[in-house]
Amino acid sequence: METLQKICLVVTIIGAIAWGLIGLFNYNFIEAIFGADMFARVIYTLVGITGLINIGILFNHIKNI
Repeated sequence: METLQKICLVVTIIGAIAWGLIGLFNYNFIEAIFGADMFARVIYTLVGITGLINIGILFNHIKNI
């Protein structure tokens, strides 16, 4: 589970950086790298899924305190 948590954290951080760049500079580096096609949508979907997994990890950690 620790490996999954680290992978999800890295993907979530990359997603946060992507949204930060969109908000600050109106630059979408995901679309710049992968294009505005289905692959970019898959990347955004993965970021969303990892965010949901991180929420579960957060609540699991709170419950264990």
